[in-house]
Amino acid sequence: MGVVTKRSSMTFFSDPASHYSHRVRIVLAEKGVTVDIVDVDPDNPPGELADLNPYNALPTLVDRDLVLYEPNIMMEYLDERFPHPPLLPVYPVARANSRLMIHRIQKDWCGLVDQVLAQPTGKAADTARKELKESLLATAPLFAEMPFFLSEEFTIVDCCIAPILWRLPALGIDLSDKQAKPIQKYMDSIFAREGFKASLSDLEEDIRS
Repeated sequence: MGVVTKRSSMTFFSDPASHYSHRVRIVLAEKGVTVDIVDVDPDNPPGELADLNPYNALPTLVDRDLVLYEPNIMMEYLDERFPHPPLLPVYPVARANSRLMIHRIQKDWCGLVDQVLAQPTGKAADTARKELKESLLATAPLFAEMPFFLSEEFTIVDCCIAPILWRLPALGIDLSDKQAKPIQKYMDSIFAREGFKASLSDLEEDIRS
């Protein structure tokens, strides 16, 4: 992924298919952080990952002596470590609202995404797919309120939403409905960003190729 030089001391162990790894790669790309990205097969992780991460899980971020293995913590750390451009609001109330929105994305959408990707066929997958689509459509008006999701600026919240929307074809979800137009417009804008394009793994590029 293309990045500008800031410091070459960081390694990111990434699942190239995971939306959790993708959200961190978007932050890295938006910040222009020089990082060694190691694409890892989650079913066959390298031995060094177990030495670094007690859960032997992905994603894992290594910055000198610091090892992080929770994606939302990684994103906030990167935002503080590389403060420009800022991806979290300055003011405490707005910052808390951003964190709450990330929590809601996790609770309302991520579990359904994981369920469909883990087992794409069957009644449970169909139910999860339907629930996710209905939830996205219910929030469609929010996408129209500001240039980014409930914000005038691109934020960490967008970094969490974009990987899910990018995977809709793989999830078997079609948002061509008229009421989804605000989401479609949002997707066009986010997917055109240089940072987003630079964040894509080869596997993710194939989703829409």
